[in-house]
Amino acid sequence: MRTRAQLTHDLDLARGTATVLVADLIGSRLVREEPTVQRTRGRPTRVPGPHPDGPVALAVDFREDSWTVAMAELGGRLTTRETRPHRPGPPEAVLGELADALRAHVRALGQRVAGVGIAMPGPVRGDRLLDVPHLGWRDVEVTALLAASRIAAAPLPVLLDNDATLAGLAEARRGALRGVAVGLHLHVDFDVGGTLILDGRPLRGAHGTGGEFGHMPLTGASGVCACGATGCWSLGVGANALVRLTGGEVTPGQGREEAQRIIAEAMAGDDRAAAALTSTARALGQGVSALVNAHDPQVVTLSGVGADLRTHAEEAVREAYLHGLMMFRRDRPPELVSSALGSEGILVGASEMVFDAFLTPRGLHAWQQAVSPLAGSVAEHRRPTG
Repeated sequence: MRTRAQLTHDLDLARGTATVLVADLIGSRLVREEPTVQRTRGRPTRVPGPHPDGPVALAVDFREDSWTVAMAELGGRLTTRETRPHRPGPPEAVLGELADALRAHVRALGQRVAGVGIAMPGPVRGDRLLDVPHLGWRDVEVTALLAASRIAAAPLPVLLDNDATLAGLAEARRGALRGVAVGLHLHVDFDVGGTLILDGRPLRGAHGTGGEFGHMPLTGASGVCACGATGCWSLGVGANALVRLTGGEVTPGQGREEAQRIIAEAMAGDDRAAAALTSTARALGQGVSALVNAHDPQVVTLSGVGADLRTHAEEAVREAYLHGLMMFRRDRPPELVSSALGSEGILVGASEMVFDAFLTPRGLHAWQQAVSPLAGSVAEHRRPTG
């Protein structure tokens, strides 16, 4: 945690400006300060943190078989977690159940809710979910369906993005890609998704649907993917690949527990499970090398099953990775790192998306009008230029 003095230095603020700004933030119920344990003589050091009555984001990690809703404070801490399974069905029914759950959280939190951020397991364009093959969903107006369910009495921002993109955003803000100018994040679940991070921001592409790395023909696969393309990298990497390679039947939207069981059996010495784990690990390493050759990142982070493969089959991943790199990259290859945020990365990214929209002059003004009409305007404070 950073003290007020440290933040003043980091942000290059004058001490008086920092004092006024913190007072305004406290008056607006955005932060509060707690004294630290004083070990030396002098004025007590204080640490700013989220206000207990301050704004929160509702973050949703929507998956093909379940969803998780969490409350996130300013600063990224997640609380009030709720996970529910759902059955495959039409979007209206499944999202209607999600809306019921969100409505209950909004009712409990009241005006503290700054917005809802939803991470979806498929490409997203604006407020539309374009494709979730495992559910048979195509071109779903997610925000419109949730708005029709009236999550809150007053209009509430509902923001949508791809789960792997948000996992990468979280890693850039609060994880292993923090401070990295060019980073590559890969999230492996049933298959592979990811994002290229430039100066802390995901590279979204011309239409917001960049990062579908799992649907590139990187490893010589020849089958037809559920996305409709032939030879996708995802055919060899992820939970579905592990199930398929051990002779199991792949059920769309299911198989996470089965994949973890296969990994455990491989570590226990089961030959068939070990062969599947090695094959998937090699496919992961080979695909990563192709992306590194193309994008030249400083660091590559892995979450989900990707982190499991790095942990339990690191040698196979690294051998295929180095073999696929252009020779001049092999002396100093970008490091492969497991996510610092683990399973929480997607939820953290969804909350960051909400707070990015909230921490604007318009969002702060609306908040101040709601909590204290007489409070000063935080948005008016600017970093001094002289």
